[in-house]
Amino acid sequence: MPIVIDEVVISVEVTNQASGGATSAPNPTEDKQTIINECVERVLDIFKQQEER
Repeated sequence: MPIVIDEVVISVEVTNQASGGATSAPNPTEDKQTIINECVERVLDIFKQQEER
C-alpha cells in the first residue's frame, strides 16, 4: 500500500531560556542533530496517526 503525502507541516521552537539557561553553549552539531531527531519523530507520529485512520 503506497503512502501519499498531501501536506507536511513541521514547526519547531528552540529556546533554552525556559530551562534557566546553560552554563556552556551546546555543540552546534549536537543541537542540530537533536532538532532533526525531534522533527523526524514528530513526522513519524503523524504518519502513524494517518495510518490508523
